Amino acid sequence: MMNRTHGLDALYQDEPPLVRVRDVGKIFCVDLKRSLLYGLGDGFGELLARRSARKSAADGSQALRRGEFWANRGITFELKRGECLGLIGRNGAGKTTLLKMLNGLIKPDEGIIEMRGRVGAIIALGAGFNPLLTGRENVYVNASLLGLSKKEIDEKFDEIVDFAEIGTFIDAPVQSYSSGMQVRLGFAIATSTEPDVLLLDEVLAVGDHSFQSKCMARISSLIGRCAVIFVSHQEHLVQRLCDRVLWLSKGTVVADGPTREILARYLDSGDDRLTGIPSASLHANIASASAVMSRREIHAGDDLEVLLEVNTSSTESLEEIFICLIDGTGKYVCRATIGLQHSMTTDVTTRLDLKVRDLRLKSGTYLVQVLAFKDGGKAQLLDLHCNERVRISSPWISKVEYQPRLDLKILE
Repeated sequence: MMNRTHGLDALYQDEPPLVRVRDVGKIFCVDLKRSLLYGLGDGFGELLARRSARKSAADGSQALRRGEFWANRGITFELKRGECLGLIGRNGAGKTTLLKMLNGLIKPDEGIIEMRGRVGAIIALGAGFNPLLTGRENVYVNASLLGLSKKEIDEKFDEIVDFAEIGTFIDAPVQSYSSGMQVRLGFAIATSTEPDVLLLDEVLAVGDHSFQSKCMARISSLIGRCAVIFVSHQEHLVQRLCDRVLWLSKGTVVADGPTREILARYLDSGDDRLTGIPSASLHANIASASAVMSRREIHAGDDLEVLLEVNTSSTESLEEIFICLIDGTGKYVCRATIGLQHSMTTDVTTRLDLKVRDLRLKSGTYLVQVLAFKDGGKAQLLDLHCNERVRISSPWISKVEYQPRLDLKILE
């Protein structure tokens, strides 16, 4: 986590919060037609300055109608200048919905949101860009929406283009941009306006290592002058940037507190993206199988050891084994493989000791997947996930490239 200077803390300690959120809730409907009908009725209700058809629940909140659900409910927090708040939670927890309400893109159905000063935001890839306009035209449109005059945009234009590394493509239509180019340009615009509040949703999930380093440096420099709300599934980024973490689950706040403490609770709970990965599958001839790690926590450069046990209901030939590691975004970040010719016989347990040598990954928590194949890789025998995740607890040197090696020993 970044260190804050006592000077900055003292400078802003008497300033009122830039963000105030009080018991905020948002209701969505799973059925599009019904949602449009509800919206039309509620809109006419507001237009006629009378109460909508929505009734109150027993607890005083708004009652849900058919097909509706709470995307956010009871969200309360404050954020001052110089603070960075991390929002964590699995997909569908309500993080992006909350950011959209903070940015004024959608209205809360209950509660109060107060925002002071200029707000810069990157909430969805390409959001706010007109794909038919050029990058240059989109810079002027988006920056003007953030409150900059044409003169101010002219002064900052070269800085924006240089940071985004768009080059001559600045005069090409945005629809021809890659996802990385779009997020670079969006980030450059949002941060060049010197916002008082900066909202970032998975902005560092797209782009190469060089761009991520530039973004981290820019965010770090801005945190001293603004309030930042940062959404990411990348634990090491949240840990580096954020003072506090707000953990959301099913639209409500589970915990709000110091970064390390809340992150540890979140990862130990299993309420992260890794839980969304499909369960294990076995070939029809595999009676049972299990894959267990020898350790749940290792250091970068250590060996990852997995004990695989397989029982078959008929003789099977095991020819190839893969061990894959999957990060918190569901991305495969490591794959090691080994070939063998081993006949697994009926009613005999085959025990294999698998070791991924010198594992080098970023600090974080990973799901370990074991795959096994026969017939030259054409037929899959196993798709197993270890019951526990492995946590890499020490930094990874990003410049080091390697090919992971998988060793295997058949245990008799």
